[in-house]
Amino acid sequence: MTLRIHNTLSRRLEAFEPLEPGHVRMYVCGMTIYDLCHIGHARMMMAFDVVQRWLKVSGYRVTYVRNITDIDDKIIRRALERGISLRALTDEMTAAMHQDIAVLGIEPPTVEPRATEYVPQMLSLIARLQDKGLAYQADNGDVNYAVRRFPGYGKLSGKSLDDLRAGERVAVAGDKNDPLDFVLWKSAKPDEPAEARWDSPFGAGRPGWHIECSAMSCATLGETFDIHGGGADLQFPHHENEIAQSEGATGQPLARFWMHNGFVRVDNEKMSKSLGNFFTIREVLEKFDAETVRFFILRAHYRSPLNYSDVHLDDARGALKRLYTALASVDATPVDEIDWNEPHARRFREAMDEDFGTPDAVAVLFDLASEVNRSKNASLAGLLRALGGTLGLLQTDPQTYLQGGGGGAGLAEPQILALIAERAAAKSAKNFAEADRIRQTLLAQGVVLKDSASGTTWERA
Repeated sequence: MTLRIHNTLSRRLEAFEPLEPGHVRMYVCGMTIYDLCHIGHARMMMAFDVVQRWLKVSGYRVTYVRNITDIDDKIIRRALERGISLRALTDEMTAAMHQDIAVLGIEPPTVEPRATEYVPQMLSLIARLQDKGLAYQADNGDVNYAVRRFPGYGKLSGKSLDDLRAGERVAVAGDKNDPLDFVLWKSAKPDEPAEARWDSPFGAGRPGWHIECSAMSCATLGETFDIHGGGADLQFPHHENEIAQSEGATGQPLARFWMHNGFVRVDNEKMSKSLGNFFTIREVLEKFDAETVRFFILRAHYRSPLNYSDVHLDDARGALKRLYTALASVDATPVDEIDWNEPHARRFREAMDEDFGTPDAVAVLFDLASEVNRSKNASLAGLLRALGGTLGLLQTDPQTYLQGGGGGAGLAEPQILALIAERAAAKSAKNFAEADRIRQTLLAQGVVLKDSASGTTWERA
């Protein structure tokens, strides 16, 4: 079966083939890194973790780029509030993000560019836009994008310039020729720290948010690549503006497929920091083990809304235990390579090949678990474990997981090793507070570390 992906750009399912045979290039907009990640952020990173995992299962080599936005108004405000440098804040929050998502089994991207490392590329892109008459410098020093000069604006979001009718609703700011225009380069403000400004042909300042991703994706993947992803809230204006910038400068399509994951909702409202209705990953992991959280997220299709509640997580925990109970009932035969012609495996693959349909794929796991419970077939148990592994599930020893009550003992070995590596890096950087925090996090998850001259070992409590 051919992999089909729902393309936001065309608003339909399309057969997927990469531009370069055998190699998929994917860019996903990552975190603006000024605070701890919440479960909505985890949902986004989990969605594209599954995408890149399944692409690899399908035989592709994947170059997966997920950026870090480490210069932004919110970052500047938070650093000033805490009385620390921007770099100290973003390093701290990046380490915390890595720690949290490693626990959830989210694999690191191939490349993780930081916006501050690509300012020269951003300036080059802005200059190209200015040369083409798509950018102009305002009296206040900002450089803006002239939206109405780009004919394709609105094709991703379906918002035409006439539909927006921005000129009738919004007074034109003194620094813009049109209300729809957006900033590419922000001129330096007197009250901003020196580390938040760069010299440029347009004067001292810093990049706007949208230009950052255009520059980083082009620098790491080329002017046109296969998949661009992110949360549904980025479709407009962020991704629309990326298209305008990148395609305005190069004349080439930015990405062939656009993918957007649905929101996490609490009481029918989007989970967000602005609404104050968010739960950090760490808060959720205090109540539920990491694999339960992962399973909870994957039971919903990535494009669907995900309703967060303790009741739903409790249900996910009980369901995951049923899968582990089936595995605990028989010694599973290890599977080196999945036979995709086996009926359960074929149904699983058909589900995943239809726009990464994890709900139907998980349903196959339960059908397979029922068959294992009935037949005590070791080969089917091995297949259950192997299929779960393609989603980052069912890799913990079943007895260990069940004895842990679905708690911290559910951490799989790769997750534990990733956290130990993060701790070692923190110790090398003499960030002993962070190293201690990682130790305490592992302890809370039922994992005890033992340091010695030869290294760090671990065991389950």
